Amino acid sequence: MFELIYPAAPAVILPLPSIDNPGDSPRKAGEMVPVVHLHIVNREGCLYIQKRSMRKDLLPDCWDTAVGGHVDYGESLEEALYREASEELGFKEFNPIYLKSYVWESLREKELVNVFAAVGNFTLHPDHDEVEEGRYWNMSEIESGLGRGLFTPNFEQEFRSIKNTLLALL
Repeated sequence: MFELIYPAAPAVILPLPSIDNPGDSPRKAGEMVPVVHLHIVNREGCLYIQKRSMRKDLLPDCWDTAVGGHVDYGESLEEALYREASEELGFKEFNPIYLKSYVWESLREKELVNVFAAVGNFTLHPDHDEVEEGRYWNMSEIESGLGRGLFTPNFEQEFRSIKNTLLALL
């Protein structure tokens, strides 16, 4: 006979989006969609963040994660990460480092956020249809701006939870 061995914790199940273009269509209340975030840190310990376009419906003109977007149906997390990085920043040559996943819920949306980082001195080219502007901020600049309406609420919460991990990657 054989012995059944059960894992200490259940496997993580990542849901697929239920529509082809999640950013373009409304979702059912409470429906969770997977998204990717990429934090870009240079060798001096500064974090690149983008200012959301004024054309965005949600939180326009707020500073946010360097790259973020929905995972399209049938797309892997890595494929979505590279697609979004290319669309938003013309950024294609990097090695993503997985940091964590968590659920973000606001009055408007519920997301399974998959967080990655890239470390290096990269030249980035923001697409001004997607991004108003972008620049590297030192950590103390970000810290002093928290809670003042400069950043999206999701960025603030995420930054607090990964700051030390980002610095440890240097």
